[in-house]
Amino acid sequence: MKMSNMLISTLREVPAEAEIDSHKLMLRAGMIRKMASGIYNYMPLGLKVLKNVEDIIREEMNNAGAQEFLASAIIPAELWQESGRWGAYGAEMFRLKDRNDRDFCLGPTHEEVFTDIARNEIKSYKQLPLNLYQIQTKYRDERRPRFGVMRSREFVMKDAYSFDKDQDGLDISYNKMRDAYIKIFERCGIVAKPVDADTGAIGGSGSAEFMVKSEVGEDDVVFCTNCDYAANIEKAPSTPEKAEKEAYKEINKIETPNVRTIEDLIKFFNTTEKKFAKTLIYNADGKIVAVMVRGDREVNEVKLSNALGGVVDLSMASAEEVMKATSAQVGFAGPINLKVDTLLVDKEVANMYNFIVGANETGYHFENVNYGRDFEGIVGDYRNITEGENCPVCGGKITISKGTEVGHIFKLGTKYSEAMNAKFIDENGKEVPFVMGCYGIGVTRTMASIIEQNHDENGIIWPLSVAPYHVNVIAVNIKDEMQMKVANEIYEELKALGVDVIFDDRNERAGVKFKDSDLMGIPMRITVGKKVTEGQVEFKLRTSEVENIKIEEVVARVKEEFEKNKISIR
Repeated sequence: MKMSNMLISTLREVPAEAEIDSHKLMLRAGMIRKMASGIYNYMPLGLKVLKNVEDIIREEMNNAGAQEFLASAIIPAELWQESGRWGAYGAEMFRLKDRNDRDFCLGPTHEEVFTDIARNEIKSYKQLPLNLYQIQTKYRDERRPRFGVMRSREFVMKDAYSFDKDQDGLDISYNKMRDAYIKIFERCGIVAKPVDADTGAIGGSGSAEFMVKSEVGEDDVVFCTNCDYAANIEKAPSTPEKAEKEAYKEINKIETPNVRTIEDLIKFFNTTEKKFAKTLIYNADGKIVAVMVRGDREVNEVKLSNALGGVVDLSMASAEEVMKATSAQVGFAGPINLKVDTLLVDKEVANMYNFIVGANETGYHFENVNYGRDFEGIVGDYRNITEGENCPVCGGKITISKGTEVGHIFKLGTKYSEAMNAKFIDENGKEVPFVMGCYGIGVTRTMASIIEQNHDENGIIWPLSVAPYHVNVIAVNIKDEMQMKVANEIYEELKALGVDVIFDDRNERAGVKFKDSDLMGIPMRITVGKKVTEGQVEFKLRTSEVENIKIEEVVARVKEEFEKNKISIR
């Protein structure tokens, strides 16, 4: 396409609203424009990239034996009520009513819809295994939309659902999707590592997230420096540090006026944080619960929620709720005579000796407290693993990095098929529930993650596989007939070959054209300037130096880049 006919919306200044590089560059390169908080319009250039990512996903899903499908984005409440998630999903769900006062939602995810399709269309084991997928817009009313399309209220997602007759079949389907995802992200030009993850609101027996390392990632990802173990910190089991064994000492109540924080207590008792156990009080779906961890540890709220049976609304207790549970102000909570519905005790605390806790009395703490003698609770793993701990698989050392989730695969099992009575007739003539898997890729988030990993001070560096255009042909001086003639001939020849090419024939200075080309991330640039009289043009890769090549060598040079990248010209 000729750029004089295109909607070019590049910006020289960084918009004030943009926080991270991908957001800044998508706005500056004219890829997206904000419509409302967390809601964006995709401009022509951005839509082309989005469609290129979708095409890669589609090809690999089809190669893995999945079939494309398209469900409605408007889902009747009855399906969600069958699965038990209508009341459980929370405030992120966009809910609406039709003119007859019937409840619907804008689909945040589609487990119920696909399960409904399966129970109506699949009758026999002979129709299995089956994998259906769609690429569709999802809607989630995020509490805090941020980072552009990384966390928005409307986003494009590929979601797939497999249906098998047994667990062995699910394992095969799951591994096929895992392999397909690895190929998808490799083709998109990003490094995305599969890591163990919590199943969250989707549910099921196991899952893996595909994480892209990112300084602005919203997830903490745990890696072993010795083996291939990797997990979201929400999922990673902690390894308790062994406390030095001591004989039990007599419990003492110590006056600690205005001493509330761990830092204050360390100074007051002249000891280390490892001698304290802090008691944190939460409101969990209306019930008051407490969890104890060592003084220098952080509670893992996902583990806490799972231990409580999958809590939907978990928040720190208010000052009034703390007072009711402890008879004290905030800062003096402890496990002895605590009035809560449930007390959870991290296994590290259960193995400590003669430690210090709040006395449930304002201005007082107990010292020489021991689990089992002085209090009891439900012992488990309720904290975050920390840097330098031992790997739960090999015992090596753990490192933690920020990451962004671009894909997630789940072994759902029979969670939805049993709840929604989705069954088929097996080899023995018996009705049994489908064994299901679920597989999602954030298409718009993948697009942003590509930019996060591929950019410089001049703009985006699109991999050839997803770039909006492969080649930008630039005529330096549009008033020079020879330059325009040669530039147009190269443009037409590349276009006829199937190369996605643009011709910058705008009446702009060469510097403006070069800046726009780099900002938009076009992988190859061919500049037709003064040397055209010598039969030469400039050829430049986005991140390389300029080469002078003969006009007749241009097509071969472009083909060479496609071959290097193992990409076929369409």
